[in-house]
Amino acid sequence: MSDWRPGAAPARAARARLLAGLRAFFADRGVLEVETPILGRGAPQDPMLESWEARAPGGDQGYLQTSPEYPMKRLLADGAPDIYQIARVFRGGESGPRHNPEFTLLEWYRHGLDHRDLAREVMALIADQAAQSREWHAPRGCVVIPYAELFRSTLGLDPAAAEAKELERAAAARGLAVAGELDRDGWLDALISLVIAPGFPPDRLTVVVDYPESQAVLARPCPESPGYAARFELYWGDLELANGYHELTDPELFRRRRERDIAIRRARGQPLPPPDDYLEAALDAGLPDCAGVALGVDRLLMRLLGVSSLDQVLDFPWSRA
Repeated sequence: MSDWRPGAAPARAARARLLAGLRAFFADRGVLEVETPILGRGAPQDPMLESWEARAPGGDQGYLQTSPEYPMKRLLADGAPDIYQIARVFRGGESGPRHNPEFTLLEWYRHGLDHRDLAREVMALIADQAAQSREWHAPRGCVVIPYAELFRSTLGLDPAAAEAKELERAAAARGLAVAGELDRDGWLDALISLVIAPGFPPDRLTVVVDYPESQAVLARPCPESPGYAARFELYWGDLELANGYHELTDPELFRRRRERDIAIRRARGQPLPPPDDYLEAALDAGLPDCAGVALGVDRLLMRLLGVSSLDQVLDFPWSRA
């Protein structure tokens, strides 16, 4: 007989405390909580994301949101103030100790900030939540490092100039073998997640800033660093917690990047869901100068409690949903 029982009883009260703490953090800063649809008519074209298709009995087709980013940007283009959302989102692909197809995402947008400003606010949020309980773990310090400097200092590579074969050789020299062929961006992703990040100190926050423009479709270019875009990722130890941008407001650049992503998906044989035309129209109408970030709530709870698997903080992981 199947085990019907929920599986993360010790974490339930901690999850409730965390959600209350997140809402209090934004209430103190005057950030408005919003809700947007879980089901949309279009989907992102990002080759790193796979959307779950949903079909109604009558035949209508939609896509479960991989994040609330697109509709939240429509709110901003319509004049909304600083906003946040605690959303249930869905992503296809890997399941395991750090990945569940359905998870809780905290996303927020701040007018007049850039990605470095917003990264500092993410650090403040994590420190604020860690202080909610004496039993919760807290990070000890934080380092901010540009993506290019990280690759140079750890691998001796220039990520803007290295070709796919050079990146593959660097991975092989460090014992990393990947099934199938990867393009240049695929090798960069593999190296940072499987070679570089495991070396981050486990009790420290590491913020990596200014990613290659090919990996930041919705971030504006860095004027001082050609070829790079205003994106950051924040890690606690080797676990990625947050991904943020100084948001792109140029609709023509968005369209060019989206076409590039569609070409990559087509070349890889990935599904091609319809694009979200509403986001394109919102960018044409005018997105204000702002920065936005998405943070994995379940992963943050893992770190606060000092546990190693999502199953320890989810009552109903996909294996028993």
